[in-house]
Amino acid sequence: MVADMLKFTGNSIVQPGHWLIFNRDQLLVPDEGELLPLMSWSDLPFLHHYQDQVHHLYAADLPLSHPLYIVDLGAENISAAGWRNAGLRELMTSEPPVTYETLSRAWQYVHFQRTHRFCGRCGSPTQPVDWEMAVQCHQCGHRCYPRVSPCTIVAVYRGKEILLARGVRHSNPKMYSIIAGFVESGESVEQATHREVGEEVGVKIKNLEYFGSQAWPFPHSLMMGYIAEYDSGDIVIDEKEIVDADWYHIDNLPMLPPKLSIAGKILEALIERLRHAS
Repeated sequence: MVADMLKFTGNSIVQPGHWLIFNRDQLLVPDEGELLPLMSWSDLPFLHHYQDQVHHLYAADLPLSHPLYIVDLGAENISAAGWRNAGLRELMTSEPPVTYETLSRAWQYVHFQRTHRFCGRCGSPTQPVDWEMAVQCHQCGHRCYPRVSPCTIVAVYRGKEILLARGVRHSNPKMYSIIAGFVESGESVEQATHREVGEEVGVKIKNLEYFGSQAWPFPHSLMMGYIAEYDSGDIVIDEKEIVDADWYHIDNLPMLPPKLSIAGKILEALIERLRHAS
């Protein structure tokens, strides 16, 4: 599946294409026009010094009519007339879904290449595998694939109220979201969902219902979303993870996550359901 969906095909830059230029942990984007500009290599003279850092990324299920090129400038911080730096999180949660998916896959690829330059077994340099998303050590033969970290995220409701929390590490201190956490080794996603809710806010849940999933590339999470009904217990927050948590009526909600995020999608669906519930 990985080879069919996302394939590294080398440094060919013959055809015009869409360009994603990663500048540290930001994206270099045009001051005007589309986020994924259709350009030729000759249109980007400020990148010519970085020709060996241009990669062609192929994703068969993304509706792009031209090749997708990625340039990773790494720790360098360049500037170019007509271009500006933009934060990835803001771009990914405000742009159309196809742009979100493209950025998500591209950033995870860049992160993978940055963190797997050397073999974890013998320490020798690795080289990209040209037919699948992987790198391989030619010294000992060890092959590595992009890391995927499974996470659960769940919206808990009680009547027409939803349990919302503000996390310690959340980028927006005014935003409330639903409970989320990593799946631990040896447990199912359902077990992790019950555990995370209990650990972070102290309540028990029931009637767990799967909603859907979303790749979240900060840096390599796969979010599996659920809706659950409150069962019992009072809110007791884990202060290492949660700043505040409470029940909010659907007609009196705080700032919520963007609708392109899986948290936003789950909340939108649950709010609509609760509005029409008897």
